[in-house]
Amino acid sequence: MSVNGKKVLHMDRNPYYGGESSSITPLEELYKRFQLLEGPPEAMGRGRDWNVDLIPKFLMANGQLVKMLLYTEVTRYLDFKVVEGSFVYKGGKIYKVPSTETEALASNLMGMFEKRRFRKFLVFVANFDENDPKTFEGVDPQSTSMR
Repeated sequence: MSVNGKKVLHMDRNPYYGGESSSITPLEELYKRFQLLEGPPEAMGRGRDWNVDLIPKFLMANGQLVKMLLYTEVTRYLDFKVVEGSFVYKGGKIYKVPSTETEALASNLMGMFEKRRFRKFLVFVANFDENDPKTFEGVDPQSTSMR
């Protein structure tokens, strides 16, 4: 609406808007949200230089959302980059989500059986070819959702 010259009022009970899928800035607000007694270390720089998504958003490079962002011209205010890693907050600690077999073996996020299943999943993904049904292993990619 603001693109069409309309004024927009955002109201939220939080000091930020967007609910559970919002981004928190400055960094000090993130520390407050997770009730961390110490603030961010000085080595992290200015808090306002950080913008942390509560739920990371991944965009398909040629998807509808990217087209909408281009149309509304908000891309002037965005930076796109390759994902370097994904992290989760569990039990008061931050963990890197494993993306390789080596990382999975060293991770405390999964037990022994989950690590074995994860390895099988990585092998499945690495060998998957949408033009070769032999690589589907009983999964129809056109009708199966990835829950």
